[in-house]
Amino acid sequence: MDNLYSARVEALRALMERRGWDAVILTGSDPHASEYLAPRWKQVEWLSGFTGEAGDLVITADHAGLWTDTRYFIQAVRQLRGTGIELHKMRVPEQVPIPDWLADCFARKDGVVVAVDGLCQSVAAVQALEGAFAAAGRSKDPEDGYFYRIVDVPDLPDLLWTDRPAIPRTPVTLVPPSVAGETRQERLEWLRQAAAKQLCDAVLLTALDEIAWVLNVRGADIDYNPMVISYLLVTEDTVSWFVRKDAFDSGDDDTTLDSFACLEDEGIRVLPYDELQLSLDNLLSDGSINRLFVDPSSLNWSLYNLLTESGRLCPGDSPVQLRKAVKNPVEIEGMQRAHRQDGVAMELFLYWLEKMVLDDKIVTERMAATKLGALRAACPDYLGDSFETISAYGPGAALPHYVTPVKDAPELEAKGLYLCDSGGQYSCGTTDITRTVPLGPCTALEREDYTLVLKGHIDLAMAVFPEGTAGCQIDALARNPLWSRKRNFGHGTGHGVGFYLGVHEGPQDIRQNFNRQPLLPGMITSDEPGIYREGLFGVRHENLLLCVEAGRNDFGRWLAFEPLTLCHFETSALVLDLLSSEERAWLNAYHERVYRTLAPELPAEVARWLRGKTAAI
Repeated sequence: MDNLYSARVEALRALMERRGWDAVILTGSDPHASEYLAPRWKQVEWLSGFTGEAGDLVITADHAGLWTDTRYFIQAVRQLRGTGIELHKMRVPEQVPIPDWLADCFARKDGVVVAVDGLCQSVAAVQALEGAFAAAGRSKDPEDGYFYRIVDVPDLPDLLWTDRPAIPRTPVTLVPPSVAGETRQERLEWLRQAAAKQLCDAVLLTALDEIAWVLNVRGADIDYNPMVISYLLVTEDTVSWFVRKDAFDSGDDDTTLDSFACLEDEGIRVLPYDELQLSLDNLLSDGSINRLFVDPSSLNWSLYNLLTESGRLCPGDSPVQLRKAVKNPVEIEGMQRAHRQDGVAMELFLYWLEKMVLDDKIVTERMAATKLGALRAACPDYLGDSFETISAYGPGAALPHYVTPVKDAPELEAKGLYLCDSGGQYSCGTTDITRTVPLGPCTALEREDYTLVLKGHIDLAMAVFPEGTAGCQIDALARNPLWSRKRNFGHGTGHGVGFYLGVHEGPQDIRQNFNRQPLLPGMITSDEPGIYREGLFGVRHENLLLCVEAGRNDFGRWLAFEPLTLCHFETSALVLDLLSSEERAWLNAYHERVYRTLAPELPAEVARWLRGKTAAI
């Protein structure tokens, strides 16, 4: 397989030579700046074999590089072996981003031509590249020998990827107001008002989760993400959804046709996906749109280039992201329901796992993941997983985004630590949970790391903070127990989670990178510190937390967290002396809540087992 990827790189280099390109950039994204991709846009994986969710490739005549972050370093080293592609590390102090690397790489070349697939390049990414070349003293003027040119080659992979998958089309369903808490007309009217505040008379939404939220629609065009590949154009008096993947109704299933008919009855025009450019050209040329609001972070560069010629673009941060992140009471109630169901499935799984190990039965990582999936599937509102389950034992758990093998998966042994990071998509919400559990005797180092990570998790969960606090300002709470022992983890501590949408969403997060977005009541964020020892084991403990009001006094308004996730933490691996009295009290209270909530839904024998697991320490 390694030769396959190196051969593809060489084929691209031959194309570059014919076209006069000095470098090609291929990104791990799609025309909507999505984090998770449909098979059609897995161009980085096709060219390199790297399967991580975050990675960009740069190919020159004598170098091939993959840029990815700390979550995927170990994985990238393994998957790139033999391909001739070099790993470039991001989110580390010595990082050199792609724009800076390219500017330095061609510092002595008279003219530089960089080709990109503009459909999969964000505006911000290209502007960063332009900025780096400009800082190096290059101009865009070909008359200047020291020029640079960025060539937009839409669907560039098509030139080599002969069996490239088509744009997916899956059934489109509608989310009723009783589940979403608002009608699509209410959300559309809010969006129009938000645009008017920016003195704009139209909005183009390109981020898939934003479109799904505004229209109260869901699909399955991307694995684990209930979204529909589409664009949404909202003017003062029209709504156009560019979603059809072919021109004929016969290409859609009955569910989709019913959904489209319902939307059209509400005045929403359902149009072909590839007609967006033509529609925009007409509306801009005839004066129907004077100022069009777009978010450059999700607008692709090809579309941006087409629109800038009109001179009517109004770029800015989409207001949908923040509004979507603050869940309404109906959404919060739905998320609580989803987590109760998820908690039942998790406790049944952990009971089964412990019994299998105690009975000396063979269990592989893949068998465990399959069992958990089957238990979730029995939940009333379950619709699918929210991401591919990470089922990892021992050394596999040292990879934060480990991919559990389908074949020849490692067997679990009655010793050490097993990590399972998983989640479900429910019609009433989205879940994301990680539990690390001892399968038998653990080393002193395993127990100490296990305890320190749980301390960090609890310390963040217990946080009380003033209104206006951003996630980056409390990230250290989860890291301090590890830092005090000179240990750390490379990924973020927390990410936003959507309501029956993406398991990752913004604009809030909890990580060291500076993000000034304050945490607000109604936001849901993960709490997942970890530690990873290459070749040995990994530990991660994760709950989802709901930001709630915690009172007001002379010093202002205060906020706190309420756990949504319901599943016990295994206490047998804890070094109890490392836990403070406050941390023990939090854990005991949490465990009592888990037992009281879930026990009535569990078989008697599992409820008795859970009573023991949640006993006060």
